Amino acid sequence: MREKLFPLISAILGSVFFFPVQALASEGGGGSLNLTASGVGYFALVIFVIAYALVMAEEVTHLRKSKPVLLAAGLIWTMVAFVYANNGLPHAAAEAVRHNILEYAELFLFLLVAMTYINAMEERQVFEALRSWLVRSGFSYRALFWLTGVLAFFISPIADNLTTALLMCAVILAVGRSKPTFVSLACINVVVAANAGGAFSPFGDITTLMVWQKGIVPFGTFFLLFIPSIVNWAVPAAIMHFAVPQDKPEASNEVVAIKRGGKRIIALFLLTIATAVSFHNFIHLPPTMGMMLGLSYLGILGFYLKKTFGKVASEKRTNPNDAVVAGDTPFDLFVNVGRAEWDTLLFFYGVILAVGGLGFIGYLSMVSHVMYEGWGATNANIMIGILSAIVDNIPVMFAVLTMGPDMSMGQWLLVTLTAGVGGSLLSIGSAAGVGLMGQARGMYTFFSHLKWTWAIALGYAASIWIHFLVNSSQFQGTVHLP
Repeated sequence: MREKLFPLISAILGSVFFFPVQALASEGGGGSLNLTASGVGYFALVIFVIAYALVMAEEVTHLRKSKPVLLAAGLIWTMVAFVYANNGLPHAAAEAVRHNILEYAELFLFLLVAMTYINAMEERQVFEALRSWLVRSGFSYRALFWLTGVLAFFISPIADNLTTALLMCAVILAVGRSKPTFVSLACINVVVAANAGGAFSPFGDITTLMVWQKGIVPFGTFFLLFIPSIVNWAVPAAIMHFAVPQDKPEASNEVVAIKRGGKRIIALFLLTIATAVSFHNFIHLPPTMGMMLGLSYLGILGFYLKKTFGKVASEKRTNPNDAVVAGDTPFDLFVNVGRAEWDTLLFFYGVILAVGGLGFIGYLSMVSHVMYEGWGATNANIMIGILSAIVDNIPVMFAVLTMGPDMSMGQWLLVTLTAGVGGSLLSIGSAAGVGLMGQARGMYTFFSHLKWTWAIALGYAASIWIHFLVNSSQFQGTVHLP
């Protein structure tokens, strides 16, 4: 039996790897091969589709999303490198994959610093203090609906949309757990607001960060999307307003104070963002270097907090009226580094390498030709947003950046907007929506969100129209990728 199977397996592998290679080699030479019509190309597509299906089914299978894409990236590049080596181009794949790894490294270090700061603020109870203040303030359900939406919109440009949404959802559940209708509507509102708020800031979403780090859209130009982003959130919020209960929840007396150093960490985070922007705009260094310098700010403050903790704790024991927060603990930078979302960071590696592999095979050039040359930039960019409601916007945006279509600044802003807010159309379309389905389980669901998709779609269409209206001057000329 084994003797029969071995020739069969060899024949299958040969048909996948060698036959298409000979055909391609005879076509042409040069520094690259078009593998789109080869067995390797088809097999790479199948691997990617299976991997991404497992990513989308994470809530059901409980298989962390990083694992299938890491496997897919490794397999795709192994096949590509094998084919190129057998066609007399042994170093071509290595050069291409190094380019992808460099792009990932810049994104990874930037996000690692941002996540560490967010974790440090969470550990110092900054977000808990905000939550307790909102809970005990005695607002009506409608006032809380708008207040949590406004806060989500303005916090997400600095913190990521998932952290922002989870914070606001904690407030919603604390005051409205007995009102499932309010919880559902408020969660939808927070998801839309967090995604919209992240669309006009380079720091608000991974997609905007990738566009900024690529050097396509200058830092200040992102803020031209501020008005379209407000419209994207305000239109569905105004429609849902009338379905929100009008009565008041019972106020709570819970008081949570910020731990020692928390306010200084907020200030250092803002200084770190300013450093990253300055590095990029004034001395033309990667923003990642500015963020890593900002990490040193936090490390030095952490050292000070750790060294002075014993002295402050002793003073508190001798003076009960001291303002030191009860339950204060020593600060450790590396504990907060360790609490970063490693599954998410590794997921980005897998996505960037896997999509980069498909691009090197030649598929992204095909897609770019069909969408941007066949449909036109506007229709293609609108469709990118709709697609991001089904497929995560990160691989979609990375694919667009890899394609590098010739577009005006207005069109690059359009795809930045649509990729950022398109995920709001479905609850599974963004990390914020998926996170809240778990946190408000049973009250905020896929179908409760789907019920209001029509209103969110109106906001999506209105934001695109407003963008063309207020940013019409940006649709002249062409921006070439650096």
